[in-house]
Amino acid sequence: MSGLDVPPVRVLHIMAGRGNGGAELYSTDVILSLQHAGLSQCVVMRPDAPRAAELRAAGVDVITDPLNVPLAMMQRRRVGREIARYRPDIVHCWLRRAAELTPPNTGRLAQVIGWFGNYKDLRAFSHCRWFVGCTPDMADSMQARGVAAEHVAYIPTFPSVEDAAPVSRRSLKTPDDARVLLTLSRLHEAKGLETLLRALRDLPDCYLWMAGDGPLRDALGDLAATLGVASRVRFLGWRTDRGALLAAAEVCVLPSRYEPFGTVILDAWSARAPLVACASAGPRAHVRDGENGMLVPIDDVPALTHALRAVLDDPALRARIVAGGYAQYRARYTREAVTQQWLDYYRRICVPG
Repeated sequence: MSGLDVPPVRVLHIMAGRGNGGAELYSTDVILSLQHAGLSQCVVMRPDAPRAAELRAAGVDVITDPLNVPLAMMQRRRVGREIARYRPDIVHCWLRRAAELTPPNTGRLAQVIGWFGNYKDLRAFSHCRWFVGCTPDMADSMQARGVAAEHVAYIPTFPSVEDAAPVSRRSLKTPDDARVLLTLSRLHEAKGLETLLRALRDLPDCYLWMAGDGPLRDALGDLAATLGVASRVRFLGWRTDRGALLAAAEVCVLPSRYEPFGTVILDAWSARAPLVACASAGPRAHVRDGENGMLVPIDDVPALTHALRAVLDDPALRARIVAGGYAQYRARYTREAVTQQWLDYYRRICVPG
């Protein structure tokens, strides 16, 4: 990634999350983008972090030893040693767990950033001086809870899907003439996937691809069988080919009950896939109904069914929301634009003048 203005600072990232959640994906995408831009950085993460090898291949110094012990007290001590060894200008804590593992004296050695992907209690971030939220509302909520406005920033996420040829429907046991609905999310209660399965009953020409893993895998399979739609549901597990899936699907669906932002919104917009979302916080703040997507009430099966049918059957509506979403993505959420915002923020909190 060339042409970005890179400040002369050293950043140590801490990402202690498990698995392939949205925050884990986004933090890795940011670190990779910062690496390609030429920033000096390293990252502390779990030994089993799914994308550690990808970071190492890009030249990032990946440190797993601090999180390879069982007790938080031991992990915190080892994180402190790495901070003392690397001597960063900035310690960037991705989410609550990372902030909790940052030693109390870190603020005397570096500027400490706490990144929020949701509306967590600020007490876990007591060692942080700087705060970043991924939505304007999230940043506002930090100020409402007592953080000084000059110490709070809003920096959006960006999509990481790559343009790709549509995935083969035959490979996913889906008829060529079926209309495909796609979800890209953890299989978790917050994601509202039960609502979408119930809507599928009244969309007999549709197949549903669920790309993701999570604790509700078996329960969702049982519900699909009870509803009589199991033959039209494909549980794809965790996928790295989101671009190919989006290219093959008619509609990307985000039926979440709770979604502080929802990077899936940007994935759909950047891939020019029609988006239908339930009105949790993130979609409600970003999706304009009928302009860059369709927005329906949470847990409202008839409304979700109606919106999906409208997008499937109305080419003009589909073209309008695709164009609106892509324009919004190009204006504010490209990888280059967001990466430069991070670089500018690092410069602002560290470089005099």
